[in-house]
Amino acid sequence: MYIIGRQYEMQQLRDMYSSSEAEMAIVYGRRRVGKTFLVRECFKEQFDFSFTGVYKKSAETQLSLFSSALAEYSGHIVNSPRDWYEAFAMLKQYLKAIEHSDRRKRLVFIDEIAWLDTGDMDFLGAFEAFWNGWGAAQDDLMLIVCASATSWMTKKFFRHKGGLFNRGSKRLYINPFTLNETEQYLVARGIEWTRYDIVETYMIMGGIPFYLKQMSPRLSFTQNIDTIFFKRNGLLADEFQALYETLFENSEQYLKIIRALQRKRIGLTRGEIVDETKLFNNGVLTTYLEDLVNCGFVRAYCYFGKRKQDTMYQLCDYYTNFYLTYISEHYGRDEQYWTNAIDDSSRQAWCGYGFEQVCKDHLLQIRQRLGINGVLSESSSWFHKGEDGRRGTQIDLVIDRKDRVISLCDMKYCMADFAIDRQYDEHLRQRAELFRSVTKTKKALQTVIVTTYGVVQNAYSQRVQVVTMDDLFK
Repeated sequence: MYIIGRQYEMQQLRDMYSSSEAEMAIVYGRRRVGKTFLVRECFKEQFDFSFTGVYKKSAETQLSLFSSALAEYSGHIVNSPRDWYEAFAMLKQYLKAIEHSDRRKRLVFIDEIAWLDTGDMDFLGAFEAFWNGWGAAQDDLMLIVCASATSWMTKKFFRHKGGLFNRGSKRLYINPFTLNETEQYLVARGIEWTRYDIVETYMIMGGIPFYLKQMSPRLSFTQNIDTIFFKRNGLLADEFQALYETLFENSEQYLKIIRALQRKRIGLTRGEIVDETKLFNNGVLTTYLEDLVNCGFVRAYCYFGKRKQDTMYQLCDYYTNFYLTYISEHYGRDEQYWTNAIDDSSRQAWCGYGFEQVCKDHLLQIRQRLGINGVLSESSSWFHKGEDGRRGTQIDLVIDRKDRVISLCDMKYCMADFAIDRQYDEHLRQRAELFRSVTKTKKALQTVIVTTYGVVQNAYSQRVQVVTMDDLFK
């Protein structure tokens, strides 16, 4: 299968490979997002050495596997090294003996590098000595390191106070697919669904290639969801625990935050997280929150006009939300749950929230449709607490633009064109005036409806800008 998207990342890797100096590429991103596939597809069988760490195995086991890989590539029997310093010395001697007649770089790929750092035998010190003491001076060497444990990468490479600080030539964060790339991927696998079904697929799986790969072209959308998530021994029914355990030490502490955020859809402040989880409000909590944001599970954002200290944290991982909302409660009870729940009111509420997340993850496409791609802008949300017994007002997406316009966006997930009636039109106008009154803004206000199929043309539809589902696929 040909690779979908990732053109920028592949070009970066190829440019490093063809450069005239030593290169170290750091490839990281969420579990199952396709990092290893990207590297292997980019370089095919050109590796001079490739090794993958194994989850929760001892240093002795990892070293034994390392020597086996070295024996396979060198064609010679290799004794198991006593520690990582000896292992990298053996790798160095092997690489020094390699000569490529076509002058291409010696290429080394170490996958799941975080799993090699078992806490004993000083893996990181040995790796640092190998690269700084020899590898970085070899103009014909390219080293690629890869890990799903984004928090480990951040601490050990990006914020490392020792010799690895800023040693990577390129950091390549591999994002999930966009809606456009998701559609391409499904079509390449023989799945040609409506975009409505693809959007709902995205609400469940996000743009995670490994999850999308489980879809069968022989089944309908709902049949696939039932088979993968709700049928006993479904392929992704037990993904949740492994997802967090393989990424984080003390995963239960992270899950306390995740579960608290899932209960409050609009998100929580740091203080509210402390109240909900009973975690201490200290530097450890800061690390937890930063790790969850860096790994793409949590979105950190501010309400319009608020200070950084008022940062909100919102769960934004689609699979996690779907698991906690549905799978954890219904797995094994009804193997056709998703089909049978098609008209359930809770599913409609979940769709509304999921569509909001999809829109926030496709801000580039929304700005493109509004014609403001080249205009500097900031995105946020806005909430006004009701006074005198009145209900509060919330705007899910506020785009504050440098062209002196603020776009107030409403997201509506519908199975047909959305109809703006007199009551809803009045609601939009009153909300815009309240926003102006409370924020004291002097900018022009623009109301935007982001919906699936568009809006019914009537006396009120001319007052809004419309972004459709198709626009999000561009």
